[in-house]
Amino acid sequence: MPSNPSTKSELHQLQEQLRQFAIQRNWDQFHTPKNLVMALSGEVGELTEIFQWLTPEQSQHLSVEKKRQLEEEIADVMMYLVRLADKCDVDILEACQKKIIKNADKYPIEKCYGSAKKYNEL
Repeated sequence: MPSNPSTKSELHQLQEQLRQFAIQRNWDQFHTPKNLVMALSGEVGELTEIFQWLTPEQSQHLSVEKKRQLEEEIADVMMYLVRLADKCDVDILEACQKKIIKNADKYPIEKCYGSAKKYNEL
C-alpha cells in the first residue's frame, strides 16, 4: 500500500516543526529515545484516564469538555511519537505500512473475521 504523498509531507512538516520547537528551547538535549518513550507513556496514561470508569456506551459519546481533553491528549501522544520516530530515524508511515502487511498475514480474514482472538489462538 503506497502512502499518500500529501499525508507524508504533512507528517514530515510536523516532524520538522517539533524538531525546531525543541531546538529553539534547547530541549533537544533532553529528547533522548528513553526520555521520549517515558513521556509518551505518561501521555498515554492521561489519555487512558479520560475513559477510565466509563461504560462502552459513555466512551462513544463524550461531553464537549471530555472531547476537548481527548483531542489534547491525542495530540500529546502523537507529538511524542513523531518526535521519537525523528530521533530514532524511523519513517512512521513506512513502518505502519510494513506492520499492516505483517498483520494481514497474522490475521487472515477467513480465520479472524469477527473474532477478538490473538493470532496464535486462531
